Amino acid sequence: MKRRKFLGASLAASAGMLAYQKVYGSTEDKKQNPELKGNINHSACYWCYESIPLDSFLGELNKLGVQAIDLVGPQDWPLLKKHGIHASMCWGAEISLTEGFNDPKYHPELLKRYSEMIPKVADAGYTNLICFSGNRRGMTDKEGLANCVKGLSKLVPIAEKNGVVLQMELLNSKVDHKDYMCDHTSWGVALCKELNSDHFKLLYDIYHMQIMEGDVIRNIREHHQYIGHYHTGGNPGRHEIDETQELYYPAIMRAIVETGFRGHVAQEFIPSREDKISSLAQGIGICDV
Repeated sequence: MKRRKFLGASLAASAGMLAYQKVYGSTEDKKQNPELKGNINHSACYWCYESIPLDSFLGELNKLGVQAIDLVGPQDWPLLKKHGIHASMCWGAEISLTEGFNDPKYHPELLKRYSEMIPKVADAGYTNLICFSGNRRGMTDKEGLANCVKGLSKLVPIAEKNGVVLQMELLNSKVDHKDYMCDHTSWGVALCKELNSDHFKLLYDIYHMQIMEGDVIRNIREHHQYIGHYHTGGNPGRHEIDETQELYYPAIMRAIVETGFRGHVAQEFIPSREDKISSLAQGIGICDV
């Protein structure tokens, strides 16, 4: 009887593992060109793969069927055009993550940088440009919000004129970015409401918001109209988004699709395996619902 129970449990476990691997993909799968479903517009953040020359990495994206890349600046755009890869999130106007729009002393420099960069993004045929709140440094969230509104309200008309969307990233202040102000969805949504423009959105980083508040799917459903872009990452550790971490990305991706979102979802996990492209291929497969 014990043996029959053991065999039954083993068969059930094997069936479960096969189903699990069907969703997640084998960790030993080699890079390939999957037939993507088209419900998610995939991208990848280059800084996670910067040990690979950009020219080579763009070639790998084409093999994977991924048509976009995140967090690249004007110096990279000619190479992107060579490979037919879209810049789904541009950067290069920011001072830093810690020196942002919540502190008026940075406004003159930020206004200069962004007013110059926004037309460049538009002329290159791109849409999204990242920005940051900056650190609190003893400032209240209410003060920081008002300062962000004051600074960004001068840039939003320029973004609207050029068809560019400014996207402020939500980051965790618990583990990776101590003291960062835009660390909760509710604060970011309040900023979006104050600015009241389709040309200012939130970059919702799933990894960061899992650390700060959890309840990821509910927050996406309730606030999706204020979200213009998504980043992934496995928690804990910000590594692969497979069975090694606590988030179940297929369900999260289905929730995103159900909101009608047509922007990009960029992989922003740091590969822990030697074959980084295989890890990326696995992540794309997991998110391709």
